Amino acid sequence: MPKHAANEPHGTSSNPADRVSASDAPVPDDERDDRIGLTEAFSPVSVDPVVDEPDAPAEGRDNAIGLTQAFAPVGGSSEGPAHAGGFSYKGDTDDEYPDAFDSLEPREVPPLLLAEDELPLEPEQPVGRHGKKDKPDVPPHMRKSRRMRRVLIVVVVLLAVLLAALGYFTFRLIDESQTLATQQTQQQQDAQEVTAIQQEETKDASTETAKKTEAPDLASVLGLTQDEAVAALKHGAEVTSSKDVNEEGNPVKKNVTVALTDEPADTRTGTPTVYLGLNEEGKVVQAGYSASTAALGYGSLSFADAVKNEHVVEKTLQEAGIPVAEGAATLPEDKTVYSTYDTDGTTLVKENCSFSGTVDLNGAAHEWSAVLSYNYTTANMSGNLADTVRIIYVYINA
Repeated sequence: MPKHAANEPHGTSSNPADRVSASDAPVPDDERDDRIGLTEAFSPVSVDPVVDEPDAPAEGRDNAIGLTQAFAPVGGSSEGPAHAGGFSYKGDTDDEYPDAFDSLEPREVPPLLLAEDELPLEPEQPVGRHGKKDKPDVPPHMRKSRRMRRVLIVVVVLLAVLLAALGYFTFRLIDESQTLATQQTQQQQDAQEVTAIQQEETKDASTETAKKTEAPDLASVLGLTQDEAVAALKHGAEVTSSKDVNEEGNPVKKNVTVALTDEPADTRTGTPTVYLGLNEEGKVVQAGYSASTAALGYGSLSFADAVKNEHVVEKTLQEAGIPVAEGAATLPEDKTVYSTYDTDGTTLVKENCSFSGTVDLNGAAHEWSAVLSYNYTTANMSGNLADTVRIIYVYINA
């Protein structure tokens, strides 16, 4: 059977002779025209007896049409409407009726937005067994490239976080180190100023500070009663307080404080004062005196200079009637023994040292003692070493 037999319309004979006979049927003249019907236009062109059946009689080949004839102008006339009665797959003009094949071609759709790029048409993805579209197969090099991009992104983010943290901690470290350095520098400057003034040597203390008072004769009041001692002290001596002492083995049973009101008072240490120690009989067995070194005529000397060079301790004892030789008062070699520092370990707060010895008075040995005290608390707060409180205490025992 020929290949085109399956495409013939139902009820149409495949015999060429039958088709020719049907086409030769008489048609009235008023209904005859040159057009061909739908069935005839698309009749299999392979039924031409010349091609398929070369031995067919010649009369059977008169009414058959070929492929070229099937699509030639119908009716053999170039005039008259082409679609007056039969079928035409194409209209009068291409604009009005576009070609059927042309209409099946894909058309470019303009983008919805001016800046929108034209998206390429993606092939429809196959549908899996569960109704979901299967992911398209990605080449191995593209999968590797995607993984590398993800890894690089993670690495970049981690590096950014690490750099930010490093910068933050570096800033904090620099800020704290600068603050600590500033504090240490300030403390060192303060300590150096204090040390420089303390170690400053004075050629003549009297030229720096005028002497405002003098120590009373303490040795002369030993063995006197309280009233006799107050009268002998002079300088406007007045008893300001007294206190009983109950200590076993202590010869002093009563302490009396006497203010020398006629002497100028110091703004930091007050009025020069005398201390009397009475025994059970009411006799003076101990006499002491305190005053600021500035009132005694000693200027802003350093602690070490006041003891070693100016001999403030010995001179004050001598002025109080106690003949102590210069050099009797000595400082320990270790400065920390008599120095007190602040919690930072460098700021000097106080210097305090006691001295003692024996002296001969009227052929009898008497014990003497002295205390020199420098307090830098106020000076550290004000930043002025002139505010240092300097006091000296001297005692003589019967």
